[in-house]
Amino acid sequence: MKKIIPPLCLLVTLWMAACNATDSSAPSNLDYIDPSIGGVGALLEPTRPTVQVPNQMIRFTPQRKDFLDDQISSFPMNVVSHRLGQVFAIKPSVAPVTKESWAARMTWDHDLEVNRPWYYSTYLIDDGITVDYTAGRKSGIFRFRFPEKGERHLLFDVYNPGAASWQFLSGTAMRGMETWQGNVKVFMYGEFSAAGMPGVLEGDRPQAGNLIEGQGAKAFITFPENVREVEWRYGISYTGPDQAKKNFEAEAGKSSFHELSETGRKAWERVVGRIRVEGGTEAQKRSFYTALYRCYERMVDVTEDGRYYSGYSGKVESGNRPFYVDDWSWDTYLAHHPLRMILDPKEEEDMLASYVRMYEQSGWMPTFPVLFGDHACMNGFHSSIVFLDAYRKGLRNFDVQKAYEGMRKNATDGTLIPWRNGAKTRLDDFYHDRGYFPALHPGQEETESTVHSFEKRQAVAVTLGAAYDDWALAELAKELGKGEDAALFAPRAQNYRQLWNPQHQLFMPRDTAGRWIDIDPKFDGGMGGREFYDENNGLTYTWQVQQDIPGLIALMGGPASFEARLDQLFREGLDRSKYEFWSRFPDATGLVGQYSMGNEPSFHIPYLYNFTASPWKTQKRTRFLLDTWFKDNIFGIPGDEDGGGMTAFVVFTSMGFYPVTPGIPAYTITSPVFSEISISLPEGKEFRITAPHCSAANKYIQEAKLNGQSLDKPWFTHAQLMAGGHLELVMGPRPNKSWGITK
Repeated sequence: MKKIIPPLCLLVTLWMAACNATDSSAPSNLDYIDPSIGGVGALLEPTRPTVQVPNQMIRFTPQRKDFLDDQISSFPMNVVSHRLGQVFAIKPSVAPVTKESWAARMTWDHDLEVNRPWYYSTYLIDDGITVDYTAGRKSGIFRFRFPEKGERHLLFDVYNPGAASWQFLSGTAMRGMETWQGNVKVFMYGEFSAAGMPGVLEGDRPQAGNLIEGQGAKAFITFPENVREVEWRYGISYTGPDQAKKNFEAEAGKSSFHELSETGRKAWERVVGRIRVEGGTEAQKRSFYTALYRCYERMVDVTEDGRYYSGYSGKVESGNRPFYVDDWSWDTYLAHHPLRMILDPKEEEDMLASYVRMYEQSGWMPTFPVLFGDHACMNGFHSSIVFLDAYRKGLRNFDVQKAYEGMRKNATDGTLIPWRNGAKTRLDDFYHDRGYFPALHPGQEETESTVHSFEKRQAVAVTLGAAYDDWALAELAKELGKGEDAALFAPRAQNYRQLWNPQHQLFMPRDTAGRWIDIDPKFDGGMGGREFYDENNGLTYTWQVQQDIPGLIALMGGPASFEARLDQLFREGLDRSKYEFWSRFPDATGLVGQYSMGNEPSFHIPYLYNFTASPWKTQKRTRFLLDTWFKDNIFGIPGDEDGGGMTAFVVFTSMGFYPVTPGIPAYTITSPVFSEISISLPEGKEFRITAPHCSAANKYIQEAKLNGQSLDKPWFTHAQLMAGGHLELVMGPRPNKSWGITK
């Protein structure tokens, strides 16, 4: 019996583990979630099969290049920030420990891996080791099952340079410390299910020892031959070593692997159960619910027993409500935050209250808040748009006056230079005086030392983004009765007009003298077009005026010209090979003509047909984009997903509506992919969308009713949605070209 083929035993074990991890008597939306979707990036970053409790601190994913990589380098105990790094590496080994052991990679088999939002399992095929994992809010449990033959080691390492330490407190307990991103100390306490002999790597020599300190600290523990299975339970803290042990004791220390896994499964069941769908294909359900799962990766609550580490004050703070970090508002203001305002308004209020505390502690309203502070990334102050959007949607459980104060300071005193934080510069003074961010001519030497050497000025993108941000500030000033401020900032919302070039009918760069800089808007501007635009070219940025779509229509000569320009965007050639184009614009993936589905500034563009005489084209385009670029396989995300930033588009669009202008509490309608969608709302309310017989053939809206009343416009309000109700769509195979025309 000892010679039974290992893979057969393993398959039975994995099958039983998966059944235990997903034990449920009723069909569940969880069954449609596949974290491997998008696991190979179009050109840039892939998605990761993240295991966590929704919006909670502990996140886990095996460290490998992407889903094509058949080797894992290590398993992290926590991903501290989405795509900004992890802490505390652990890996099992059956070979004698040498200095090379920590660098050895572990081969896995794609068909023997189990990915669930709350549970992960893989089989290390060369070593015969099974690794299982499940996460709590502030803790986690690994389970390592070793083969009959071979040694039994667990190796510990760190991911970041800086101070680090591992200390074995006994044969069954240890603590660790790792410095993340240069100055954030992360603490760990954990216990093994079996006793072992501890060791450390001193120089190049593994040896017995209980303590190792210093940069790149490495440790290991060896278990006796009769130990076939080891569980490693641990807690993580950002506030101190004692709190790490408390976090361990509160969850992993008192729960079995199955119990912690089941708690996570129930948490996921609650959040993905808020939207129920019928109809559609199995593939569409898989894409939809996997996208919804991605929307709960961040922000994350880092509060530990009423205390939290704040990178905004540089110390441990106290608070009576959750403190959330890890958000990239350039990506998330478009759809991710608006989705939370529907599904999780109380949590969204806590997140916005966290933003306010960050401002109070640091003196600036953040835009990319992570654990160490505001991450200087991209451009614009789009958290301002989120605050306006929330306020107008009735979210008030945060200090809106203080939020406005922070928004205003960003707009008047902060720098607009991309990838920089801090006080304004002479370029910002120029923007305030002249209404546009000045660009340099090709080959002209940079005159402002604070401009990022790679990210450049992004002059057109900065001007357009700042106009939207200033619009949000002016509108919130109106809401708060600040008339003088509204009068000050409202004209700045029109600054986009300063860069409209009537000859090219595009937004084009100007120099400090006001002269147009003659460029090829399809291709000029260096890598990612960053001298003038940002990650996308001038054809994408033609549409970046969400705050004043009627104004943009007027600039283009009216609705008919606007519609023709939209048509041409989806048909316009690259004027060069894809190879050449993507060598300059690697973010502009998911191309349809010059439309880039793979980057956030494009999300609202197909919905702009709802402002023309042809809303049916929105229905056509959005269906095509979903069906083409969001497949239920490893290539199923056309660009960088960014922790919910892109997949929120999938959730909204699959349901048949979208927030074109965050800050205006309304949604525009498109063709849903499901025949029935039910959204569970606070206070037991429900909003239903029914579209009988909708399919790939029947994708066009023939007529609509909202709560029994005829609806002849492709819009409904946030208030109507949150009150609960019923949107009825009659679908057909050909467009009804008279429905939904806005006059």
